[in-house]
Amino acid sequence: MSTALLGWLGLAERLGSCDAFGVTSVKHAADRFGAVACGHPVTAAAAAEILQDGGNAFDAVVAAQCVACVCEPILASLAGGGFLLAHRAQGDPVLYDFFVQTPLANQAPDDLDFYDVEVDFGGVTQEFHIGVGAAATPGYVRGMFDIHADLCRLPMARLMQPAVDAARKGVRVTPLQAYMMDTVAPICCANDDVREAYAGGGVDPLIEGDILCQPALADSIEALCDEGAKLFYQGEIAARLVELCREGGQIQADDLASYRTIRRKPLALRYRGAGVETNPLPSAGGVLVALALGLLEGTESEDESRRIANLADAMRLTNQARLESGTSPLDPGLVDRYRRAMRGRAQARRGTTHISVADAEGNLAAMTISNGEGCGRMIPGTGISLNNMLGEDDINPDGFHAWAPGTRLASMMAPTFVETSSQRLAVGSGGSKRIRSAIIQVIDHLVRAGFTPEAAVTAPRLHVEGEHLSLEGGFAPETVSMLEDAFDDVEHWGRANLFFGGVHVAGQRDGQFIAVGDPRRGGSGLVV
Repeated sequence: MSTALLGWLGLAERLGSCDAFGVTSVKHAADRFGAVACGHPVTAAAAAEILQDGGNAFDAVVAAQCVACVCEPILASLAGGGFLLAHRAQGDPVLYDFFVQTPLANQAPDDLDFYDVEVDFGGVTQEFHIGVGAAATPGYVRGMFDIHADLCRLPMARLMQPAVDAARKGVRVTPLQAYMMDTVAPICCANDDVREAYAGGGVDPLIEGDILCQPALADSIEALCDEGAKLFYQGEIAARLVELCREGGQIQADDLASYRTIRRKPLALRYRGAGVETNPLPSAGGVLVALALGLLEGTESEDESRRIANLADAMRLTNQARLESGTSPLDPGLVDRYRRAMRGRAQARRGTTHISVADAEGNLAAMTISNGEGCGRMIPGTGISLNNMLGEDDINPDGFHAWAPGTRLASMMAPTFVETSSQRLAVGSGGSKRIRSAIIQVIDHLVRAGFTPEAAVTAPRLHVEGEHLSLEGGFAPETVSMLEDAFDDVEHWGRANLFFGGVHVAGQRDGQFIAVGDPRRGGSGLVV
């Protein structure tokens, strides 16, 4: 079993069931402004406020993107990155890639501030790599302003105001955020600047119920309102980041000045009559979702247990296909070969959050964002936590410091749209390697089994990593028996848990708005 998997297993045991992190919110309404589902109630409220103020889904998702940096600071930051899948009511869908990028020059490892820390996941420890040398070139702010220029109609100052207010006045620490800060305390208390933000200047991180105030971050967001993305990439914030990186980092002025958002054509496919769009190459998450759905297209499901077993088998074969050197995961021959393998069988990354928004005009926005765990440093004087993506083993398969310069990093993030005859939904999840398995299961529940979005999100989940099966409680005994026959290494979980991702869904079903926030990750859903 991988170290990362062991770490999450320990964390889940420590945190307990999803009930500790929030209540699934499902609301229906006709002729309203829209719907939003995401990982924090304050983030959801900001998006809802923008919809009510006349903004479209893209205005709302940009506002939520900014607020997430305040309310979910372990998961999102202005110095991180992400993806937006934008489905416009008029026009073709587009994928905005504003994920982090490797610097243009690879510094000598001995010159880097790059070190490991051990994080205790309740009896199991995991090694993380942090320090300024672990930071990749951020894309978050550039993406936010490019999305605003292309798709939004309200002024950026209006969209950023909820984040300014939340950062200056403070937000109450939720159970989930408290657990995360406590778990990654060696990172969020690594230096005086992060300790000031997340521990109030003390030794230990803030706890549930404390007020998290970030005045420096509020000032930075206000300055961005006035000066735009240039402030971050060529102005004062850029200068401060470059100066920090002289202490063992890799980001230089040219890295920031040359960063651009990439607009891509989404990966589109059909699954059992439903239209699905997701994140294309070079990111892996959407492609692996598409491969798994391609495998499932060729299976029969006489009963529910068989359907769940098919899901597990598709995940296992997708993992195997991912390792086949030189083979495209979507190669038709590969899909056909693995479909045959499924028929022939006995029929028995990291800190990430997601925002889904739908509006009354027919626009849909699915945005997944990440800061890794943070590198343990802030950009001086800004309140902006710096990412540690170059220290993420999941996206450094050739080893640390072996990356190609000036390259957009691949990701497991997979913002997705699903459309059937009765529903149009924005879907996405946090959860590192569990992102793809969570999304695959929700799509299959929606399309093949006919579940409602609420039932699809809250249904028990499984995850396959190699030959190891992680299995939430709640499956029927006959399903569990069938899965135990198919896998030698089965880890049973008592109840639903954040290990299995947090899928947030917003859109319309049967002409009514619906929003579902996954309780595994403190999800919040609002219809306004």
